[in-house]
Amino acid sequence: MARCSPPLLRRLFCRAAKSASAAGAGAGGTSKKNIVFLGSPQVAASVLETLLVASESPDSSFQVSAVVTQPPAAKNRGRKLMPSAVAQLALDRGFPGDLIFTPERAGEEAFLSDLKEVRPELCITAAYGNILPQRFLDIPPYGTVNIHPSLLPLYRGAAPVQRALQDGVEETGVSLAYTVRALDAGPVIASEKFAVDEYIKAPELLAILFNLGSKLLLHELPSILDGTAKEKAKPQDDSKITHAPKLNSDESWLSFNQEAKLLHNKLVNQNGEPDVLEIKVISTKACASCDKTGDGNEVLFSGNSLLIPCGGSSCLEVVELQLPGKKVTTARDFWNAGATQKPDLSFWRHRTREAMQ
Repeated sequence: MARCSPPLLRRLFCRAAKSASAAGAGAGGTSKKNIVFLGSPQVAASVLETLLVASESPDSSFQVSAVVTQPPAAKNRGRKLMPSAVAQLALDRGFPGDLIFTPERAGEEAFLSDLKEVRPELCITAAYGNILPQRFLDIPPYGTVNIHPSLLPLYRGAAPVQRALQDGVEETGVSLAYTVRALDAGPVIASEKFAVDEYIKAPELLAILFNLGSKLLLHELPSILDGTAKEKAKPQDDSKITHAPKLNSDESWLSFNQEAKLLHNKLVNQNGEPDVLEIKVISTKACASCDKTGDGNEVLFSGNSLLIPCGGSSCLEVVELQLPGKKVTTARDFWNAGATQKPDLSFWRHRTREAMQ
């Protein structure tokens, strides 16, 4: 995996970049502004891909000069160290390995020194997953701009999409905002709304919002790079702030004495340890009332769904589920398989709104 290269290599890169820019200007062209991209998961990799493609255009005003991402992490059963999705994309696209930075913390002296050598004029973040200190924010003259998957100041924090779905919102969106030391509190350059239906899942919505955010970023980049975006950016209304803290494991337990609509929308805390079969609920529907009746703690089946009695005489329709160590299956296939190990419905594991990895 790529690591921060020695300062000498970085200086050589900068001199080469400046020479190329000077040659372009001498031929009647204009030098491209250096952008550094920071991100880690797959949704961030899609943003980087958009930037790389746009930078290759003959009339592009910028180039991606470096990539910053989380260090390699142990994944899968073999616990092998694997690069982040952003690092892997950059390598696959032929990006110089010595310009892919993977600091443990964005405030490390060696990293900040290397970043200064690249001379970024703008930094762009998308689900980077690391706190940026003021010393970092002081480096790029055009600032640092973040793609945040919510309509700021709503859902500031690590899990904006998951918390919005938990709250059953009918509308969310994506914001392009300057990064300041306070969490997700910078002036908003632009935003775009997106209607949410009750069946969309967090990974799907995340992908959609970051795709919208990529397009919004490209549209706003000219004004960001000429400085006019700072003049039009609007301060957030602190009276409307809501927070979106990271989901914890306890929130994934469902308590079926709640109404089905609440269970469908959010993860419910449940104390105690399960002593029964743990099943992951992948996708659901909510019914206001049940036509079928059972003993109150019995799995029922109708159409293509398992019916779970919930509070207020409502039912949660489970459409897809996953047994331990097995692949995701439909409720019909599960029922037809005649599973003999019937779980206690008080403790089904719900992962419909999984946290972003």
